[in-house]
Amino acid sequence: MKNLVYRFLVFPLALLRGPGLFGRVQRAWRIFGKSGWAGVQWELGRRIGGYNNYDNWVRKHDTLTPELRERIARRVEAMTERPLISVIMPTYNPNPAWLREAIESVRAQIYPDWELCIADDASTSREVRETLEAYSRSDARIKVIFRPQNGHISASSNSAIELASGPWLALMDHDDLLPAHALSCVAECIAANPGVRLIYSDEDKIDEGGHRFGPYFKPDWNIDLFRSQNMFSHLGVLSTDLVRAVGGFRVGLEGSQDWDLVLRCIERVEPRQIRHIPRVLYHWRVHGESTAKSMQAKPYAAVAGERALDEHFARTGVQAKAEYLGYGFRVRYALPPAPPLVSLIIPTRNAQALVRQCVDSIEAKTDYANHEIILVDNGSDDPAALTYFEELAKRPNVRVLRDDRPFNYAALNNAAVAQARGELVALVNNDIEVITPDWLSEMVSIALQPGVGAVGARLWYPGMTLQHAGVILGIGGIAAHSHRGMPAGREGYGGRAGLIQSFSAVTAACLVIRKSIYEQVGGFDEVNLQVAFNDVDFCLRLGEAGYRNVWTPFAELMHHESATRGKDLSPEKRARFEREVAYMHQRWDPILQNDPAYSPNLMLAREDFSYAWPPRLAPL
Repeated sequence: MKNLVYRFLVFPLALLRGPGLFGRVQRAWRIFGKSGWAGVQWELGRRIGGYNNYDNWVRKHDTLTPELRERIARRVEAMTERPLISVIMPTYNPNPAWLREAIESVRAQIYPDWELCIADDASTSREVRETLEAYSRSDARIKVIFRPQNGHISASSNSAIELASGPWLALMDHDDLLPAHALSCVAECIAANPGVRLIYSDEDKIDEGGHRFGPYFKPDWNIDLFRSQNMFSHLGVLSTDLVRAVGGFRVGLEGSQDWDLVLRCIERVEPRQIRHIPRVLYHWRVHGESTAKSMQAKPYAAVAGERALDEHFARTGVQAKAEYLGYGFRVRYALPPAPPLVSLIIPTRNAQALVRQCVDSIEAKTDYANHEIILVDNGSDDPAALTYFEELAKRPNVRVLRDDRPFNYAALNNAAVAQARGELVALVNNDIEVITPDWLSEMVSIALQPGVGAVGARLWYPGMTLQHAGVILGIGGIAAHSHRGMPAGREGYGGRAGLIQSFSAVTAACLVIRKSIYEQVGGFDEVNLQVAFNDVDFCLRLGEAGYRNVWTPFAELMHHESATRGKDLSPEKRARFEREVAYMHQRWDPILQNDPAYSPNLMLAREDFSYAWPPRLAPL
């Protein structure tokens, strides 16, 4: 009885932090419905210890004291150039109280060089019109245009842009809020990054009672994640010239009009011209009609999102199709008419049962036909294994390479890649088992995209908890796996365990890459990183060479991890591991401490995207 009470009362109550009791109960029930008690326990684990108590985090790390305000104001006064920032606000029958709060949050900005450009889209509310007229009379920085007929948000936003005289446009909804330091942070970002054209910040939500919750601490610019969700969104600041050059907002894309605008803008800029401010500079109002609460409030937004993405791909010559998932979008990249040969490289020592399971699952479940298997036999001596490997070698698409050198994972793969016939190579651990038939098609379709280096898969432990969803640098000192241990059925922080995105690194337990790129960067480091971290180092060198590493959750495999080799407990192995750790710090320490695919507002002590206490940011 006590256990039942604990499970049915304590667990849900532990989740009750958020916008209202009813909303919190709904959240706990949704978690249970998607992933059962394992999901509830996972969420409970994120909350035990107070790591994710956002109320406390805000009090400690995101509250402007009088001293902080004064410090920011002094920096603003000392700026040699202060660009005018035009805040663009379309309105249509907003709650008048929220409208006044939104306008007052702009007027309360520490940074004084702003104008608020409001286009009212023929609101029927007399109070809204009177409110806007009163503000435009009382503050010369507030410009208002009243549209004679309703044209929806795209047309209204374009009308607001026509009022703008500043070189920068900040997009704001009529019921949301800006913290007082939002525009000063934007101005400092502009000053610190000559050539910047697009800027976005972190954001959170605010309920009808003014309570902040649900922060989204974002990574730096991540084109693949952006194609999966509108991570740019709030606070989004764009070059006025750029927005006008692409034609502003497009009528017909309502619901995803901001996303469509930024998609067209990024087609004209370099990634280095897109900057992320890792601070919460926007409070997104949650109410029954807002997409902040749910995309279900505006189902047409999902249709518009698919169209925006599909047309983006058409403009950029990418053969791809977008599909709305409910928590983001999946991009399906097309394979060429004649899919290239892929060489699957599987190193092993003995482990006949595991290798059989791996190879059988590849052959039985993989729908990508044009592949070969290269089994690298690293000194096997088990008769059963040797007999099986001999049988494998007789198959037309299998080669067995004997390599009797002492175990050096990097060297084994490098030697096998050199002999691979495929245009692409897939590094596959011998303890991998295929789950989804299109795993290789999915990974190859992404690996063939311009600018892509390594592609990683979603790997599950046998109990269907997550083993690999991309590598986060800095956790545990060097690197660890995003969302490791999370049960199936959950999408993870910000949907990031369920969406295609770039990471600084992916695991070589299942990795696909073009052979030419593998060889271009010199393959794995078989001198300094014989066993540990060679995949992380490899991916970082790919990034250094200008490639991005992509992880996809739509290639799913089981990882019976570390089933063949023992743990590094001997003094010799421990010494080797410590040398490899030291090498990684010596070679990569700056990026290990500041992973662009993660956030300085998230901690390096856990893999579940818990908040950092304190953030790894310079003081305001």
